[in-house]
Amino acid sequence: MGTLNQSPIKSFISKIIQDLKVTIHDTITIFPSHETEKQSMFLSNIDQVLNFNVETVHFFVADPRFPLQIVAEKLKSALSEVLVVYDFLVGRLKLNLESQRFEVDCNGAEARFVVGKSEFELGEIGDLVYPNPGFTQLVQKSYDDLAIHDRPLCIIQLTSFKCGGFAIGVATNHAISDGISVKTFLENLASLAADKPLATTPCNDRHLLAARSPPQIQFDHPELLKIPTGIDLPSPTVFDTPEGELDFKIFKLSSIVIAHLKQKAKDEPFSTNAKITGFNVVAAHVWRCKALSYGTDYDPERVSTVLYAVDIRSRLGLPPSYAGNAVLSAYASARCKEIEEGPLSKLVEMVTEGTKRMTGEYAQSVIDWGEVNKGFPKGEFLISSWWRLGFADVEYPWGKPRYSCPVVYHRKDIILLFPDIIGESNNEVNVLVALPRKEMEKFEALFHKFLA
Repeated sequence: MGTLNQSPIKSFISKIIQDLKVTIHDTITIFPSHETEKQSMFLSNIDQVLNFNVETVHFFVADPRFPLQIVAEKLKSALSEVLVVYDFLVGRLKLNLESQRFEVDCNGAEARFVVGKSEFELGEIGDLVYPNPGFTQLVQKSYDDLAIHDRPLCIIQLTSFKCGGFAIGVATNHAISDGISVKTFLENLASLAADKPLATTPCNDRHLLAARSPPQIQFDHPELLKIPTGIDLPSPTVFDTPEGELDFKIFKLSSIVIAHLKQKAKDEPFSTNAKITGFNVVAAHVWRCKALSYGTDYDPERVSTVLYAVDIRSRLGLPPSYAGNAVLSAYASARCKEIEEGPLSKLVEMVTEGTKRMTGEYAQSVIDWGEVNKGFPKGEFLISSWWRLGFADVEYPWGKPRYSCPVVYHRKDIILLFPDIIGESNNEVNVLVALPRKEMEKFEALFHKFLA
């Protein structure tokens, strides 16, 4: 396969503009179009450890039928309507002093809609796949200087570019929703903006993921780290690794390379337990490179653990429209010697087993563990996949996004999988890695070596 000889390192031909020169022109308070019930909303044990902001940006090319003023009016109207069924998004997060648990005060406080303008054309800011630090200017921060009970839980920013293109930035708190439920929210927002009914009625009952009474912890859960009593849970709680001096690179895996990895795993001796999918082979390949590039001294006996998210909706019989967090961390662990010497198919099998381990019974045990203990997932690193969330598939009145992505803050212990720009590729994935320079050199060499 001649394509495999090409470098998988993503190159950015165009200049990346990191200061997008965005000026904010208006900040508007948005309320639900109809009065909503004032109440406190329970948050599950999964929600409890995810109290940090998540920001996404969705880019759109110019459409003369939809100048910015019309887009803004449609978005504001749709947001007001959708907040009737997502009433918690106009509430505020608060700590219940009696239970010492976070909950949402559905007090109808407000969501916010922000309008800004960039001095650049969309085509001038560079490759949209590159996690440009300038993208932070396209999302209004959730006012971290405010007390937690004063921070808006939903802020949408519409930023226009000189060419007529624009970006929609969405800022929410991860304690409120996961990626799947955010996509459902955007589908509903887009549908209402097109004067259509809701695409999906959200299920807002977080009690569906409440712990059992009494809790029943039926497994050991080595993927969870217990925080001793008296020590506060860090925030954010998952892999809060300072950026420090990190090298950053994007490794692009084309559909041909992914097919090559899948065939390679099939050609090796493998158990029927191994499910050879695109995600599983990419996760196995990334795990091998990360484990063997770790630290300064190679220890063949060191155990490496990779974490990756698994949707538990179907496993626990939840409706697909469940609007809270319904993902848990699956894991695979092995000694570095096994990771280095074993075939790719064996690593794929271990990744597969991690997913299969997450049965409904296991997921409920994780939730019950969170009722008894204070803690969060632990592992060498987390693979966070935005590869197939489908944000770029959401159909707005002005079309689908040219590209959708989270605003990225480089962290050593999180490797992200992003799709490529729609229309330019089929089933390609970009692997975003941030590591200290020496580790990055080893990671890059291993990435090439194990693709052979």
